[in-house]
Order: sequence, then C-alpha cells, then structure tokens
Amino acid sequence: MTGVEGMQAQKDKGPHLVLFPIPFQGHLNPMLQLATLLHSKGFSITIIHTNFNAPNPSNYPSFNFEPIPDGLSDDRVAAMDPIALVAALNVVCKAPFEELLGRLVLENPYGPIKCIISDAMMHFTQEVAAHLDIPRIVIRTSSAISFAAFAAFPLLRQKGYLAVKDHQSKVPVPELPPLRCKDLPSNGFATSDPNALYHLMTHMVDGTRAASGVIWNAFDYLERSALMKIGQDFQIPNFSVGPLHKHASSSSCSLLPQDHSCIAWLDKQVHGSVLYVSFGSLAAMDESELVETAWGLADSNRHFLWVVRPGSVHGSDWVDLPKGFEEKTEGRCLVVKWAPQQEVLAHPAVGGFWTHGGWNSTLESICEGVPMICSPWFSDQRVNARYVDHVWRVGMQLDNGFERGEIEQAIRRLMVGNDGQEMRTRIKVLKENADGCLREGGSSYESLNSLKDYILSL
Repeated sequence: MTGVEGMQAQKDKGPHLVLFPIPFQGHLNPMLQLATLLHSKGFSITIIHTNFNAPNPSNYPSFNFEPIPDGLSDDRVAAMDPIALVAALNVVCKAPFEELLGRLVLENPYGPIKCIISDAMMHFTQEVAAHLDIPRIVIRTSSAISFAAFAAFPLLRQKGYLAVKDHQSKVPVPELPPLRCKDLPSNGFATSDPNALYHLMTHMVDGTRAASGVIWNAFDYLERSALMKIGQDFQIPNFSVGPLHKHASSSSCSLLPQDHSCIAWLDKQVHGSVLYVSFGSLAAMDESELVETAWGLADSNRHFLWVVRPGSVHGSDWVDLPKGFEEKTEGRCLVVKWAPQQEVLAHPAVGGFWTHGGWNSTLESICEGVPMICSPWFSDQRVNARYVDHVWRVGMQLDNGFERGEIEQAIRRLMVGNDGQEMRTRIKVLKENADGCLREGGSSYESLNSLKDYILSL
C-alpha cells in the first residue's frame, strides 16, 4: 500500500516501525518475516529498501514501502562481490536514508516512528538514528555462533589466526572452541580486498554494541551458550525469536522465480530417497567444481534434486552440465534453476540436503529434520558448517572442497549409511525443540512478547 490512501490507512494502525533490510535473499527473507510477525502484534510497518533487489510491495499490502536511491548501476553491481557491495551500500545509502527518515519524522505520514529495525550489517543506520534521536534495534539474520566469531575478529587478527597458511588450517582456535582456523569466517571472494570482511564486520559489531537491542533469528535450545555469552558481553537486550521462517512463509519475497514443478517430481519419489542440492543465492563455483559436483552426484546412484541457478558458475550466466551426465542420471534426477526450498525440505521424499551452510538453509533443514552435507563458501557459513558437523552432529562437512570421490562417499554415508540414520535421530530432537520454542510458553514465543513490550517502552 503506497500513496495518500496507504498513508491514511496506516496512520491509526498502531506504533510505527521502520525496517531497513540488506537487499540479498538471505537477509530480505528474515527481515520481511519479522515485519509480518510484528505487524501481527499490532505494529504499523514501513519497509525502506534500495532500488537494487527491491521487494515486491504487492506481496505485502499491509506494509508501507519507501525506496531510496542507491546510486548503483547494473554494471557496478556486477563488478562487485557481496562483501564489497554491502560495504558500498553503507556509504551510498547514508545520505538518502537520513533524508527520507527526516522527512518521515517531519511529515509524519504513517505516525510517529517508535524505532528503526535495521540489518546489523547496515551499520551506518546507527549514526543516522542517533542523529535523529530515534532508537535503533538491529536484527542479525545469521547465527549467534558466527556473530561471536566476528566479535572476536580483533583478537583473532592479533593472534594471527586470520592469516594462517593452508597447512595450518586445522590448527584449533582455543578462544572459540570447537573452531579451527579453517572454520573462521572468511571473505571467500578472490576479487575482493582481503581486509574487506574484517572491516565490514568490525563496523557491524560496533554498531550492534551501540544499538538499543538485538533480534536473533535463533532459538535458545540450539545456540544457548553463544546467546548467553553475547548477552554478557553486549550490555543490551537480546531477543531470540526464531526460527522466523516458521512464523511466516518467505516464498512471497523470493527474488528468483521458483520452479514448483519439482514438487510434482518429488511426489513420485520414494520416502526419504532424494538428496536436495542447493548452494544458495550468492555462492558461485569454478567450472571444474561444477564438473566434480555433477559426477559425484551421478556416481552416488542416489536420486537428487539439484538447483543450478544462473550465475552458479563464475563468469557464466548459462551452465552446461558435463557430457554424459544426463544419460547416467536419467530417471533419478531433476535439475532446476530455483526451488521453493521450504516446501522441498518439508517433502517426505527428501532425505538429505547438500547445502552451502547459510543460516536460513541450516535452520530450515533443522526445522524439517533433514540432515546435511555442508560445503561452505564464505562469511558465517564455515562456522555454521563446523557446528552442524562437530557440535550438533546432524550433518557432515566436505573438508577437501569438491572432489567427486569424496562427494560420492558423503552422499552414500548420509543417505543410506548408519551415520546418516544417527544424524536423523539427532536432528529430530532439534526439530522438536524448534517446534516447542514457538508454542505458547516456549522460549521464542516469550522472547517475541518481550520484544513487543520493549519496543512499546522505548
């Protein structure tokens, strides 16, 4: 709802919140899910967004949408990796965000602004909020365990852990057990400034420390230790209200068209027989890695649903699968450009998930009781994968990149081995706890009520 009618309709709908997400799929989804949840609690919602990857307002008729210019041409965006792009957004969005927010305060079209909720990585919003004397709460759309690693970056750099050579990659990091040097968050993009992630995340941590509170897409049972430590180290209120996707579907905010034909294909498969393979919306592999992935899948002799989105291979919008792959996998595979992931993971035919280890994917897999193979690329994914493998023991990590023999072995181990069955037993416990935290009296249910009361008290 936009324009004068939208303004009038929203004026008397409750305390007004302004939300500002990062324009990437993995960040937009939980932010819009949070917005849906807060709207159901009586809040009026305005979404401020960039022109780049703008959400579709027609999918959210109860929200106000306000675009701001980001000054990013398609050519400039194409030349930047995600880390560089977020760093650029923190620069180019500051002036238009402050101008828009100032206008909303002055003209008051949707009611007085109770607080701003911004993605923690949009750290510039803290300075703008302070200047306009508006409380700012951040949402961290990734795991608490990875945030703890980002918060330790200065110490990790001082001790040399961030600059270890390959032969030292399995050296333990005693300050962050059970992480090894290879599990620490990394940039993962050869084209980027090697210090870009360090600077972006230290700004994020500083901005979070200055905020009025933190919202986590997490639930206590899964990340209790990390959440408690962050609560002690950051003297601001913390609210773990996840898993957010269980409160509200994300299908309506998908930036890529979803191929629902895969559901009909899954309907024809045997219960628990299909491996779902998807490496998220940002990760890209080399052509040689694609070839190893394809033959690892083919040689496993398992049924699989494989998402090969445009841009999955560096420097190529179109992906050609190896010669002979289709013949070898005929009748037991389906390749699509993008899938309705939550629906796929909930399907009874799916018995395993080969993932990049992004937090949304990890939570969605846990919530459906589907064990994982993890191939992390960058940022928080390495931390998540280590916990999936070594702590929660509901999956395994491919430690040696993409090698067809290791891939084949991992798939067989997950889908038909005793290890895979034990993982299913353990992940079922996590699933039950994720369900329980959302019910009345559960930790996330109570945390959401606390968040509502806190916002109203600001």
